[in-house]
Amino acid sequence: MRLQRGLLVPLLLLAVTACGGGTSGSGGTTPAASGAAGGGAKTKIVIGTFNDFGYQSLYQEYEKAHPEIDIVERVAAAEEHHRRVATNLATGKGAADIEAIEEGWIGQFKANPDKFHNLTELGADKLASQWPEWKWKTSQSKDGRQLGLGTDVGGLAMCYRTDLFAKAGLPTDREQVSRLWSTWDGYIETGKKFAAAKLPKTAFFDGPIVMYRAILGQAPTGLYATDDTVVVETNPEVRAAFDKTIEAIGAGLSAKITAWSADWNAGFQRGSFATIACPAWMMAYIQEQAKNAAGKWDIAAIPGGTGNWGGSFLTLPKQGKNPEAAFALASWLTAPEQQAKVFRAKGNFPSTNKLYSDPVITDFVNPFFNDAPVGKIFSQSVATMNAQYLGPKAGDINTAINNALTRVEQGKQTPDEAWNQAMTEVKKIL
Repeated sequence: MRLQRGLLVPLLLLAVTACGGGTSGSGGTTPAASGAAGGGAKTKIVIGTFNDFGYQSLYQEYEKAHPEIDIVERVAAAEEHHRRVATNLATGKGAADIEAIEEGWIGQFKANPDKFHNLTELGADKLASQWPEWKWKTSQSKDGRQLGLGTDVGGLAMCYRTDLFAKAGLPTDREQVSRLWSTWDGYIETGKKFAAAKLPKTAFFDGPIVMYRAILGQAPTGLYATDDTVVVETNPEVRAAFDKTIEAIGAGLSAKITAWSADWNAGFQRGSFATIACPAWMMAYIQEQAKNAAGKWDIAAIPGGTGNWGGSFLTLPKQGKNPEAAFALASWLTAPEQQAKVFRAKGNFPSTNKLYSDPVITDFVNPFFNDAPVGKIFSQSVATMNAQYLGPKAGDINTAINNALTRVEQGKQTPDEAWNQAMTEVKKIL
């Protein structure tokens, strides 16, 4: 799951003091709630997540089936959460029994596998077949230790406003819309037609960050080779994603809104942009921010037809006092049945591949998005995607490139100037 994308600091290197908040938060026992079965002490399992994993009803279900377990969730924004986890690991105290780690950060934590339980020693090897091989390996350290159980993946589609398309004289049917942009060139050409309608206070897409990340997420190789070599300057796919986004900006199609800002949230509410590249987790974000636009949004295929951006893992730091109980809970939360429930309730698309042909997913439609067959759309996207290797500084590198795109959009630099500055910043990051 990925809902927050901004500046990413080198977490483990900078983490030198524990975050405030009193108690460590790692597992232990708490007095049983009044009326608990047997009246004995309960085992407390603390789980640290970011934004909304959609687990609240699942916690209640699990506690009902396991009255000896007391689940405590602590939630923060993505950057704050990962920074806190890094601090806790570096200082040796404060980590939860279960910590969610997003794919943009997983490379940094895999570099310190000794801080986590090897889940195969707790029985995860028996569960491995639930996930595609690439998802399983993404949370695996270089020495083969399994550090996480996969939650969701960010299969790509394109969300669009049917009412704004209609006003601009464009088709609104999702199949027809998908045919408009089988490629990103087609997407830009459609954007030019939209812009020609000159709708007041509305642009074709939100801003450069989401578009760039979607294009990059379709490439077989992204920022890293599998040996942890940074290939930003030698992999033409990275510059191509940058240049295609610059082309869309140059065509006057961007609303010039920074992703995950207050203006971005308001833009969903006001209809400030007609399209946005849409990883599966973006559905939950749009539904929360644009409650006034239910039924006006729809979902078409992403240009290129496939791709991935996002997805998370549940890990068990060694600081936790109840690894067996924590593993049992993490295994249950990431089981196919629970992943299907989260998708239908929140939109986070399952990473367990057995569901991609299951009617519980493929037959699911989302009323908010004009009854779009979201299960089918995202299943098709994930089934054909290329899984990129994610190195330890991927988040920092993408931040440098995102900032470069923003400087171009703001008229502060030419594309070449912005790119060259970003490459200089990347060298400093490494």
